Amino acid sequence: MIERRIGFVGAGLMAQALAGGMLRTGMARARDVCASDPSEERRRAFEQALGAHTLADNIQLMSHAEIVFLSVKPQVLPKVVEEIAAHVRPSQLFVSIAPGFTLAWLHQKLGTTRVARVMPNSPTLVGAGASAFCVGSGVERAEAALIEQALSVEGVCIEVPERLMDAVTGLSGSGPAFVYIMIEALSDGGVKMGLPRQMATRLAAQTVLGAAKMVLETGKHPSELKDAVATPGGTTIEGIHALEKAGVRRAFIDAVEAAATKSRKLGEPKK
Repeated sequence: MIERRIGFVGAGLMAQALAGGMLRTGMARARDVCASDPSEERRRAFEQALGAHTLADNIQLMSHAEIVFLSVKPQVLPKVVEEIAAHVRPSQLFVSIAPGFTLAWLHQKLGTTRVARVMPNSPTLVGAGASAFCVGSGVERAEAALIEQALSVEGVCIEVPERLMDAVTGLSGSGPAFVYIMIEALSDGGVKMGLPRQMATRLAAQTVLGAAKMVLETGKHPSELKDAVATPGGTTIEGIHALEKAGVRRAFIDAVEAAATKSRKLGEPKK
């Protein structure tokens, strides 16, 4: 259990998912969790879902929390950090979920090396997240382990060097949207060949889920699993040929690269 008071600056869906995972697994108690948000609607949703307390004022939360999750959008983060910086206590640990903003930036703006970055993704909301994190020099190893544990309750979490965080953002942070497009396209293909839309989408989504589970649970390389399905002269290799002609691999690689590059730019100083 995390024997510290936990605060979320921003009570959006990701904050709710992270806090909810901690509460469901007994890592934290509702009485020790608090969130601040200017939106009354978001505060009400957070309270109703988790039974935790909320505030409209970030400064009030700072006086309460010992671990502070900065769970706001990257466009809002600079303003929020500027607001709370004068209220930072040396013992507090700050965990940012905003892409692009570096540990050095957080250190400079908050005046503490007790900072960490995490990159969860949207499937965290259904307990199937793929997350990564890195920590500043002032974060103890026991605290890093707590961050990993807190994120792992809603899926998979790995610690990475900070130089890889933008790549993580491009892959697992933005990746669900790329997969949703793939599911939609597979469903479109099924509809084109005569399947009802609802049936096609259900089959497409379950196919993606099952294929991912095969990779994770067998430990086999995706190419090996692909080859096991693509029998000589069969239907699958015909479909793979069509994908290769369309440049699907290049498109996915380009998508991850573009998202990672955008993540890096988000944290660059604005001129």
